[in-house]
Formats: sequence, C-alpha cells, structure tokens
Amino acid sequence: MTQEYDFSKGKRGAIDPATSGKTRITIRLDDDILEWFRNQVHALGGGNYQTLINKALREYMHNSKEPLEEILRRVVREELHKLN
Repeated sequence: MTQEYDFSKGKRGAIDPATSGKTRITIRLDDDILEWFRNQVHALGGGNYQTLINKALREYMHNSKEPLEEILRRVVREELHKLN
C-alpha cells in the first residue's frame, strides 16, 4: 500500500455512466409494490425488475385515456378522503 495517492486528476461522478436514454433517479416505492415486481421477474425465470417497472409504466402511459389533470384530481380527492 502506498503512503500517498495522487487524486489531482480524479473526476467526480459515476464510474459506470447510465446508458443513453436513461436517467438515474431516487424513487420511493411501497415495499409491497417492489416485492411484487421482484416476484414477477423471479417467476419469469430472471431478469431485471426495473425493466418490468418501466414496461408497466409505459403500458399505462400508452393505454391511459384519462388526462393527467383528471388522474391528479382523483388521487388528491382519494387522499383527502382518507384524512377525514
């Protein structure tokens, strides 16, 4: 082991950059949702649960007839109702 290391040419950031067209984010999912996706991937014989989540979101996005504003209003109403 060397006494000193020279990091003057070091760069900050991910060692393995994300592939083009993908963005790394932090998202909080309910435990049961995440477990369901992991179980689905396991039942299919392996793969990536994140890819399955992307596929589910894309399918919803393409099949959703309800405008986003209506979805948001409905969700807010449901959440407010839970508080009362």
